[in-house]
Amino acid sequence: MDITERFLNYTKFDTQSAEESQSVPSTSKQLIFANYLKKELEHEGLEDVELDEKGYLYATLPANIKGKVPTIGFISHYDTSPDCSGADIKPRIVSNYDGGDIVLSEGIVSSPKKFPELFSHVGEDLIVTDGHTLLGADDKAGIAEIVQAMCWLRDHKEIKHGDIRVAFNPDEEIGMGAHHFDVEKFGCEWAYTMDGGDLGDLEFENFNAASAKISIKGVSVHPGYAKGKMVNANRLAAEFASLLPADETPETTEGYQGFYHLLGIKSNIENATLSYIIRDHDRKKFEARKNFIAACVETMNKKYGEGTVSAEINDQYYNMKEKIDPCMHVIDLVLKAMQECGVPPKVEPIRGGTDGAQLSFKGLPCPNIFAGGVNFHGPYEFVSIQSMKKAMEVIIKICELTAAYND
Repeated sequence: MDITERFLNYTKFDTQSAEESQSVPSTSKQLIFANYLKKELEHEGLEDVELDEKGYLYATLPANIKGKVPTIGFISHYDTSPDCSGADIKPRIVSNYDGGDIVLSEGIVSSPKKFPELFSHVGEDLIVTDGHTLLGADDKAGIAEIVQAMCWLRDHKEIKHGDIRVAFNPDEEIGMGAHHFDVEKFGCEWAYTMDGGDLGDLEFENFNAASAKISIKGVSVHPGYAKGKMVNANRLAAEFASLLPADETPETTEGYQGFYHLLGIKSNIENATLSYIIRDHDRKKFEARKNFIAACVETMNKKYGEGTVSAEINDQYYNMKEKIDPCMHVIDLVLKAMQECGVPPKVEPIRGGTDGAQLSFKGLPCPNIFAGGVNFHGPYEFVSIQSMKKAMEVIIKICELTAAYND
């Protein structure tokens, strides 16, 4: 089976995760794919294949070299985003892409005018959707690349490598992918998530992240007799939102700039809730942003009475850079592997997070490497077959270089 067929097989499974679910994994349909993948790994001859009750799948490609070699790992998530349907995906291959518009379905066009990333893939073979679902390259492309690389190494014993661990997990898209990951069981000195974007992406800096839930208590009174009595939670919600800087939102920032992102508002006269996410690469600025939210709550309560507004702020993950900096050899290996595979590296900060960020803080240094997908979480998602093959080559080369690594 080649990497294209493997990936297309994976897209047949609806593995969408669910934000509001309290179960692990968040949707039972993820386990259907996990069990399929477990059988595939066993069929391909990997060892120590284990799927736990929470949907975390681990396996090993044993070393073919004697002596002490670092055990390394490769990780991808199999859930797809709640932002767009992942059911009944209808992928199609656009061979030798000519740089023009791609008609996904009648009236649905993927155009380089809107998505200039397409221009980087002229002449390549692109897997696209029919415009009604996402594709699932995030992160089933990563899974296909890892599995295909393990099969290649299995069949090419002339390439020497140490023990290689692989792991596939649920619920990354809802920020829960690393929460039940058993780092001790995984048993690696370091690892890589194959969950990046376009060709050459290498990421070991990400946002510090927190969620903020703002609750507002109003008082409902007949509007004809409301003077001095009514507290309109709808209006206070709008007032609170206005306290946050308008030029520090996702749509106005880039690069290392942080933001406050209003995810949603639920409100009536008596009660209102504003849901935010807070992001910043700089830890001090991140803490300052959380403190600013708390200060806005205090400002509102001074005006409208103590207890009118409250905030529940919870940290989600932190910038992995502080954990990667002391062990930069894990980055040097990737850069050398990319160079030898003819892949120009693009080292950029992630304006988001990965499982690798949380895993790095659990003691497993884990930067993020490209998987080749573009325009994630929506119907215009696509992946280049050539990029997937390059990602597979980089995995193989990392394994080979690690066998020769001497700390």
